[in-house]
Amino acid sequence: MGEGSCSDYTVIIPVLNEAEALPIVLTELVENGVPRDRVLIVDGHSSDGSREIAESRGFRVILQEGKGKAMAVKTGVENAGSECIVFMDGDYTYPAKHIHDLLKQLENGYDLVIGSRVYLEKGSQSALFKLGNKALSLFFRVLFGVKLSDVLSGMYSARRKLLREVGFEFTGFSVEAEIVAHAASTGFRVTEIPIGYRRRVGRKKLGVRHGFKIALDMVRLTWRYSPVFFIFALGALMLIPGLYLDLFVLYRWLFHGVLHHVRALAGITLSGLGALCSILAVLTLYFKRFEIRVLRALRDLEKKVGSEA
Repeated sequence: MGEGSCSDYTVIIPVLNEAEALPIVLTELVENGVPRDRVLIVDGHSSDGSREIAESRGFRVILQEGKGKAMAVKTGVENAGSECIVFMDGDYTYPAKHIHDLLKQLENGYDLVIGSRVYLEKGSQSALFKLGNKALSLFFRVLFGVKLSDVLSGMYSARRKLLREVGFEFTGFSVEAEIVAHAASTGFRVTEIPIGYRRRVGRKKLGVRHGFKIALDMVRLTWRYSPVFFIFALGALMLIPGLYLDLFVLYRWLFHGVLHHVRALAGITLSGLGALCSILAVLTLYFKRFEIRVLRALRDLEKKVGSEA
C-alpha cells in the first residue's frame, strides 16, 4: 500500500461529558459510511456516562492520559495504528460527511488538511466568537506566514508521521495551533477545505479567557519555531516609543521653539534600532521560508524513494 493511500484510517473523537451529543454524532458517523472499528473515542474521564454510551453502541473507547484536549489528542495518536487520522469533536458541531473529503486531500499529497468553518449554521457562532477566531487566525498567519483562514478548527485530518513529531506541550484548546505551527514550520504540506459548522449540543466549554491563552501560546510557538524572528520582532517594537519621542521633539521645536536634545537623541536611537530590527525580521522570514522549501523538497524526495522501494 502506497503512502498516499488512506484506505486504512482512524477517526479520533476527544470526549469530555458529551452524553447529550455523542449518540447523535456516533449515529451520523455510521450513516456516512464510517465503520465502528475505524472510530476511536478518547474519553477525558467523563462523569456523565459518555464512555458507557459509546461502548454500548459498539465503539472503541480509551481513557486519555493527563488532562485537557491536547493530551486527549496525544493519547489518540499513540493508540491509533492507521497512517491517516481524522479528528473531530463530539459535540455535534462538525458534520461527519466531511471526513472523506479530508481523507481525499491526504491522498492528494497533503500531510495536514484543516476543515475551515465556512458554512455556518445560524446561531452556531456568536459575533464575539467569529471575531475572536478571525483575529487569532490572522495573528497566526502573520507569525507563521501561512495562508489559512481557520487554524483553530477542531476538524482536520493528518498523517500519523506528522502527528508523532508534535510535542503536545501546550494544553487545552491550543493543540490545533501547535499542530499547524509544527507542520508549517517543518516542511509538511498543509491545506484547508471548506466545511460546515453547526450549533453544539450540550454545554459550551470555550470561553473568552481561552482566546487570550491561545494567543499567548501562539507567541510561545513563534519562540519555539522561529526564535530569531521573535527576537527581531520584539526589537521592532522600539519604533513605537522612538517615533513618539521624534514627533514630540519635532512638535516642541516647530511650535514652541524648544529643542530637547536628550529626547531627540533617544528618539533617533530607538527609531533607528526599531527600523533595523524590522528589516532583519523581514529578512528572517524570507530565510525561514527558504528553509521550509528545502525541508519540503527533502520530504517529497523521501516520499518518492519510499514509494519506489
